[in-house]
Amino acid sequence: MNNSVFPKQTAFYKGKVRDVYTIGNDYLVMIASDRISAFDVILPEPIPFKGQVLNQIAAMMLKATSDICPNWLVSTPAPNAAIGKKCIPFKLEMVVRGHLVGHAWRTYSSGQRILCGVAMPEGLKENDPFPSPIITPATKAEQGHDEDISSEEIIAKGLATPKDWETLSRYTLQLFERGKSIAAKHGLILADTKYEFGKIGDTIYLMDEIHTPDSSRYFYAEGFEERQKKGERQKQLSKEFVREWLIANNFMGKEGQAVPEMSEAWVQTISERYIELYERVTGETFVPEPLSREETIQRITSALNNLNV
Repeated sequence: MNNSVFPKQTAFYKGKVRDVYTIGNDYLVMIASDRISAFDVILPEPIPFKGQVLNQIAAMMLKATSDICPNWLVSTPAPNAAIGKKCIPFKLEMVVRGHLVGHAWRTYSSGQRILCGVAMPEGLKENDPFPSPIITPATKAEQGHDEDISSEEIIAKGLATPKDWETLSRYTLQLFERGKSIAAKHGLILADTKYEFGKIGDTIYLMDEIHTPDSSRYFYAEGFEERQKKGERQKQLSKEFVREWLIANNFMGKEGQAVPEMSEAWVQTISERYIELYERVTGETFVPEPLSREETIQRITSALNNLNV
């Protein structure tokens, strides 16, 4: 979509996977594209229905957590589009980990036991649960890679006040507990995820998507304990399988590395995995709703008009 398409639009930002339109001073239109990124690089092929999957899971999860904290979402006028309140974002990702997996495991297996100022206990295996969830924040980079940061550094750098940090931490752990509970109802374990927050005045709002395969890692609960005991790989639903494929093809987003080619069959496999996660997480059958660019714009414009923008 080009840069200026909506009434009273004042800005446009193209993220790694989302197109974000600012409407006046109060609203954002966020369109979840079918682009896919890993290691902070956009991969060359779009994934069919990925945007719809992410948008609809996020909308469901925001509704299911609205009693914990306010969130930005106002409406979802199209399958891959959301309209929400414009917040001033904290330049942080609130990463919360219930299990030793992904970046935490790579850190741990290198011999380190401190991540973002948080101590990780000795004697854990990959995918083991932590005694209790840990928060390992990352800075939100404008370009390049996000970087780990401790709570002390966050406060020292003025990225959040002590009071705001306390609120962010409390919301993060409460949201994670709710996410785990929702996952458990559908035979899944929420292993780790991330949240983003912003402010309107003095009020902190949950922003962006939550509990989606782009922001979260899920294990299948059935057989989890047995696989851990035997040292077998865990069956998981997340974007990690895409990262693993890239690593196997010698790509980790580092300078000089070439993104491997994506076959049609591989693109279809990724799409099917996203749809599978949608159905497992929501307990509902995924209904593809491909809309043309014109239909999407029309629906969003109509919704904005109803808001008297």
